[in-house]
Amino acid sequence: MSDRPKVGVGLIIWREEEVLLVRRQGVHGSGTWSTPGGHLEAGESLEECAAREAREETGVTVRDIRFRAMTNDVFDPQTGHYLTVWMEGDLLAGEAEARATHELSTVAWFRGDRLPSPLFLPLANLVSGLCYPPSPAGRALGRRAEEEPDDRE
Repeated sequence: MSDRPKVGVGLIIWREEEVLLVRRQGVHGSGTWSTPGGHLEAGESLEECAAREAREETGVTVRDIRFRAMTNDVFDPQTGHYLTVWMEGDLLAGEAEARATHELSTVAWFRGDRLPSPLFLPLANLVSGLCYPPSPAGRALGRRAEEEPDDRE
């Protein structure tokens, strides 16, 4: 295991009330469901990384990419420790399909409140509310960030 965490970027892609998930294969977390995402490359912005990973893995183009949350994801010693930056955006164009078949086997749309299992650790942490900023468990993908109620009223 590296002595320092790596940076991953996950992209929550919305199509109305559904999110795009991929089933991982051939990489750590094989068999689990997650969003498109991957490693942040040197010199790349978070938005660029999110858009690139979505395009490479699923063939879709996303608009209005914005920050959502961050999770601290400690895997077993062989697969390491990641800080996952969660971005979100809306589907702009393209039919989602499994393009990076060396990393994923299936691509499918799910309601944010009806996710499949098992979830990849970073997504499980996000959904359970173990993120920064903290989120009530179960609400992380139940609706889009801009639709969450404002508690200041």
